[in-house]
Amino acid sequence: MALAKVEVASFETAIRKIDRAKHRHLLLGNGFSIALKPDIFSYGSLYENADFSAAPHVPALFEALRTQDFEIVIRHLQDAATVVDVYRPKLTKLAASLRRDAAAIKDALVAAVARRHPDRPYDIMPAQYAACRRFLARFEHIFTLNYDVLLYWTLMQDEVDELKLRPDDGFRHPEDDPDQPYVSWQQANSPTVHYLHGALHLFDRGTEITKYTWSKTDIPIVDQIRKALDEDRYPLFVAEGTSASKRARILHNAYLHKALRSFESCCKPAGNALVIFGHSLAENDNHVLRSIASGGLEHVLVGLYGDPKSRANQEAIANANALIQLRKTRRGSRFPLSVTFYNAGSVRLWG
Repeated sequence: MALAKVEVASFETAIRKIDRAKHRHLLLGNGFSIALKPDIFSYGSLYENADFSAAPHVPALFEALRTQDFEIVIRHLQDAATVVDVYRPKLTKLAASLRRDAAAIKDALVAAVARRHPDRPYDIMPAQYAACRRFLARFEHIFTLNYDVLLYWTLMQDEVDELKLRPDDGFRHPEDDPDQPYVSWQQANSPTVHYLHGALHLFDRGTEITKYTWSKTDIPIVDQIRKALDEDRYPLFVAEGTSASKRARILHNAYLHKALRSFESCCKPAGNALVIFGHSLAENDNHVLRSIASGGLEHVLVGLYGDPKSRANQEAIANANALIQLRKTRRGSRFPLSVTFYNAGSVRLWG
């Protein structure tokens, strides 16, 4: 397959192309966290620190599939269970075992992120926060697919500069009991920060979605999260293996569903623009990306890290071109989608 040749601009050159956009929004992928802590947030690092004791044979599956990507292995297990359901419907125990292993891998991913996460906000330098906040301040709505609390910490560090960021994530003191040691999501609010796949500090209590904070307990957030995991209480976390299964999970949770609808709304107007940082536009997130193709926003900036000829970047380029074609199919020639690729390293995200 021939390599796709594209022009890759610096970020400052690329963002000038959307100077006239009515609204500019941001979509973050795992590259946002890797840019600060590659030794922690890359899949390889998470795999090396994952505890698979609940399913000790799982590492052999990672090896057989030649990957350290948790979602790929989860997808294979879920697909295998579906195949067993059809071809060997009497093997209900095998199908159930495959699905249990998929769930165990998801839990191992959550625990690995929490275990490896920086302990305190001050583990990150003020200058790093300041650089990141300058980048975030360019956008009206911020959507993230990440699970960690780096974005939350950064938005809270308002003492490092005089920027007026909009860090509203829709969580407030519980209306009926403001003394609770957490804040809860209020559906009537109009947040500007959205965790599309959940996050370590968000928990579904059944009757409400809550967020851990330091200010309510004087206990560091990461400590609260690790304590919850020790008690077998897991955060709101979407790590299913396919786009369809992720979408199904999202649609059954009011908070996640509203976050996805907010992204859809930001992608609708023709005068809007979207910047994507740290995400390869991979197929398993099509439940989010299809909003770009279905909407009317005119311009998308896509970050590429390193050599444009690398396999990862070639996949991102192909995925972006697929979105352009899908827009043509769905909206015709009246609402064309323009994509500009920029050098993610030129952002100097964390200084």
